[in-house]
Amino acid sequence: MSKYAVICGVAGLVSMSAVTSCIVADSTPGRPPRSHDQAPGKGPVMAPVLASLVTMWDSPPQSFPGKDRCSTGAPLLGNGSMSACFGGPADTLRFYINRNDFWRLSNSTEGMQKIAAILDMNISGLKGATIRLEQTLRDGVVSGVFTKDTLTVRLTCWLAATEDLLVVTCSAEGGETAVELALTVPADPAARVQSGAGGDVAWVTRKFSDQIEIPTEASTALRVMGADGLRFVLKSGKPVTLALVTTSAFHQSNPLDAARKRVAALTGKELSRVQASHEGWWAGYWNRARVHVDDPLLMKGYYQGLYTLAACSRDPRFPPGIFGTWITSDRPNWSNDYHLNYNFVAPFYGLYSANRLEQADPQDSPLIEFMPRGRWYAENVTKTRGVLYPVGIGPLGIEVSRGERYGFELGSSEQGGLFHHQRSNAAYSLVNIAQRWRCTYDPAYARKVYPFLLAVTDFWEDYLTLVDGKYQIHGDAIHELTGPNKNPILTLGLLRNSFDLVIDMSQALKVDAPRRGKWKQILANLADFPVQERNGKTVFRYTSEGPVWVDGNTLGIQHIYPGNAITLDSALALLEISRNTFAAMNRWQDGNGSNSYFPAAVRAGIDPGIILEQLRLYIQDTYPNGFRRGNVHGIENCSTVHNTLNEMLCMSAGNVVRLFPVWPKDKNAEFSNIRAWGAFLVSARLKDGVVGDVRIVSERGRDCLLVNPWPGRSVAVVRNGRKAETLAGDRLLLKTKVGEVISITVLNL
Repeated sequence: MSKYAVICGVAGLVSMSAVTSCIVADSTPGRPPRSHDQAPGKGPVMAPVLASLVTMWDSPPQSFPGKDRCSTGAPLLGNGSMSACFGGPADTLRFYINRNDFWRLSNSTEGMQKIAAILDMNISGLKGATIRLEQTLRDGVVSGVFTKDTLTVRLTCWLAATEDLLVVTCSAEGGETAVELALTVPADPAARVQSGAGGDVAWVTRKFSDQIEIPTEASTALRVMGADGLRFVLKSGKPVTLALVTTSAFHQSNPLDAARKRVAALTGKELSRVQASHEGWWAGYWNRARVHVDDPLLMKGYYQGLYTLAACSRDPRFPPGIFGTWITSDRPNWSNDYHLNYNFVAPFYGLYSANRLEQADPQDSPLIEFMPRGRWYAENVTKTRGVLYPVGIGPLGIEVSRGERYGFELGSSEQGGLFHHQRSNAAYSLVNIAQRWRCTYDPAYARKVYPFLLAVTDFWEDYLTLVDGKYQIHGDAIHELTGPNKNPILTLGLLRNSFDLVIDMSQALKVDAPRRGKWKQILANLADFPVQERNGKTVFRYTSEGPVWVDGNTLGIQHIYPGNAITLDSALALLEISRNTFAAMNRWQDGNGSNSYFPAAVRAGIDPGIILEQLRLYIQDTYPNGFRRGNVHGIENCSTVHNTLNEMLCMSAGNVVRLFPVWPKDKNAEFSNIRAWGAFLVSARLKDGVVGDVRIVSERGRDCLLVNPWPGRSVAVVRNGRKAETLAGDRLLLKTKVGEVISITVLNL
């Protein structure tokens, strides 16, 4: 069971309008308690509940290395460019060092992400020692305490948020022990490897330049500070610091030279400067938006997911794969690829409402860069315009699943590409692009992604067939290997999202006006969602021809979310069918779909008490690092908790903002700067059943339609600190200006 600790108690709610303060107890040697009350000029940095969250391991991390080449249960460190995870018995600790941009870039199943380096720490005096690890989510620092008889060894590990540097400081108490370090890489005849050591520095460089499309190189340098060489005696009161730098040919013309120079230049003063920069970056990250509810377990899950995504997603051209960047095998399952039939996009679901766009935007690069190959597949497989995407791709336009023959007898492989007969992968890839657009209405972003959106639209214009006044889908598959199906319910939802998006974005960019009539016609006349009777209730059917029901995964409700096809404003009959389907499926703890099932339940208006009860069960079935226990995948469920809670607290699907729409009215909660459709940053508080502190910041000056938080009451509007109009009604239409700050209070409560 995952453990959590709240070191400083939080009694009741903390007002987001007040500066908060929390002194955090910390077991890290030599690091005093620190206050996270505010950053200069920025107000509160983080709520106390975040400052106090600590993840614990009291034995060697489970699933380390990742069992069956899958996700690991170890502590996760990273900055979105470089990552590290470590574990093992106390006397044989191993660090896996990885980079987002280090792949074998081959258009074949030999293309995959690769390990950049391995650091082994053999500490002879700790054989059979007890282990205790703690990681503070506020900054990712891992503290380790290893005890054998009278000897205690302490480790403090952190990976800098602002450069590719891992720092490990070790100290001894009550004795001394020999330590031996080794910096290596996995054996692979396809790789070219050079390594060496001299004085207090060791280095290794690894290249893939043969039988590939794009050459890659990662270089790592390790420096031992406070001891001589890679073998030393760790003595009581004399700490030793390991500084490890890794870089790549995508960042440096000579990565090995750059890594060696960087570690050579490090001093104690410089490490202090880097640590201050590290802490400042994390403080800024947490300050972008905050949520607080009176439930430490929910808060642990909420911030754990956001921590993990901050630690693995920031490189603009190299987003994380299925396991993030924490691979512990040089041949990770599914090549650690970008699996487009949900796995790749799922981690990013909640980053838009959570106002973490820097972590979300890397998703788009591989989708855009694959377009030439996607056009080739559309032309040669379906004989259409536009793009057709296979299941698994990699970065920079590489197709790492090409040549795969899995399920060939059912048509999985077409023209050498792995499709499983699914046609919806590119449309699925639009769900987060739609969310990014609707939450920001950023014209520069629209110009970047519109060519891809238009290519997806072109494909479906050609691929759909008009029968009896309805646009039908033929030859698609709802699940991998289900064969050609008619009208898969997921694809019907994805197409509603896609055509609505292209109409909206083309209007904003003032392009393709003559085409909008056709798009609107398709959108208005797409085939209805198939339904069936099950246990006396009308529920959704997975296809109109093909699988009726599948007891696995959650594709039967993904047209609701992430497809955005059903909201609380949908017809009552559709909402009833949706709720019946949830009752029939009952797949809250699904290994392949919790990330969509929970937010879809919110969109359908399922009882919030049930949602929270199941969400708590979900969190308790994870490793301490937040990865789902026993799930063969990795980061795809990192979005589950924060995305679900954000939807429960502030829903904006369909450009209607609702405050606490699916939330128990007897549970206090508050949030600040949740990003809503229409490019609004929304803050509010629910205390003792009463909504208050409502604030809306308008980034683009669009109209904001707000469901009245105080039904039947009139409200007073304050704009940029000045009293403005009074409004009444079930829905409040707020005309806004760019940058305007609007506060709303109830009259005569």
